[in-house]
Amino acid sequence: MIYPKFLKDGGTIGVPAPSAGSEDVIRNNRYDNAIKYFKDNDYKVEISKNLYKNIYGRSADKITRAKELNDMFASDLDFILCASGGEFLVECLPYVDFELLKNTPKFVAGFSDPTGILYPLTTKYDIATIYGNNFTSFGRSRFDQNHYDFLDLIKGKRFEFNSYPFYEEEKLETITGLEPYNLTEPVEWKTLDNKNVKIEGRIIGGCFDVIFHLIGTKYDGFSSFQEKYKNDGIIWVFDNCEQSLDETIRILWNMNEAGYFKYVKGVIFGRFGNTNSYCGYDVKTCLQDSVLAELNIPVIYDADISHKSLTMPILMGSIATVECKNRKGKISFKMK
Repeated sequence: MIYPKFLKDGGTIGVPAPSAGSEDVIRNNRYDNAIKYFKDNDYKVEISKNLYKNIYGRSADKITRAKELNDMFASDLDFILCASGGEFLVECLPYVDFELLKNTPKFVAGFSDPTGILYPLTTKYDIATIYGNNFTSFGRSRFDQNHYDFLDLIKGKRFEFNSYPFYEEEKLETITGLEPYNLTEPVEWKTLDNKNVKIEGRIIGGCFDVIFHLIGTKYDGFSSFQEKYKNDGIIWVFDNCEQSLDETIRILWNMNEAGYFKYVKGVIFGRFGNTNSYCGYDVKTCLQDSVLAELNIPVIYDADISHKSLTMPILMGSIATVECKNRKGKISFKMK
């Protein structure tokens, strides 16, 4: 596994917009505040020329968005932090110069739709990536522990993180765009058998919705990835944003049929963004009634890897140790 250089003090952060840009003044405020934060802390910031554009959920056309990624990898930027999530990053992939990305490795970090670039980089090209926050996350008026955890990881200062006390079930009304998280609900990591678990293995995953669409395409290198690291075993971590509980069962069936759980040692789901079910499932019964129940592996759910913030940073491609004990969680990473 290739681990690019972490963000150095005073370094330059590239902010591409391979998915959505800004659709209104409220989002502009958040971007402006994020730029101010990093500059006030002595970082240089090179933002996308299309950051303040948004047409049908896209900052620019697919070729322009891909070229922006290519140019940032070809430059002397120190670190790449995707601007935001969205819906259509996958459209860029045919125009991304993956040979360039492979030959000039940089850390890329992002959350949600940026899984579309993080997952291929790690599974196909053996380059570690970081899932946990987008640039826009740093435009809030107040930081919480997840911000500091993410910053510590991208700077290479800390590699062990604990679950958070509370999470956000309902967001505050958006007035300025700088609103902090509305942390009202207690965090409880859970397992299907209600037992404490500890898992160690090579960690991979990201946004469940995006990974599903990459399966079987030329941007999916998981089959060779898992063979290379079969002695480590695989830990899957899924952040399910929009898939219903019924669709989750079908996607997990698909992944199992495609051989994606061949060397699996455990599966972690964050808090589901969508808990709708035509069939009457809740999250636990959904997972119990899926193929995961047949694999005889630990399954953790309601973890802090979710669109219902706060969310932990994950060093994708590393060796991770994941613990769930008394409904609290801990994840640590080794660069091996």
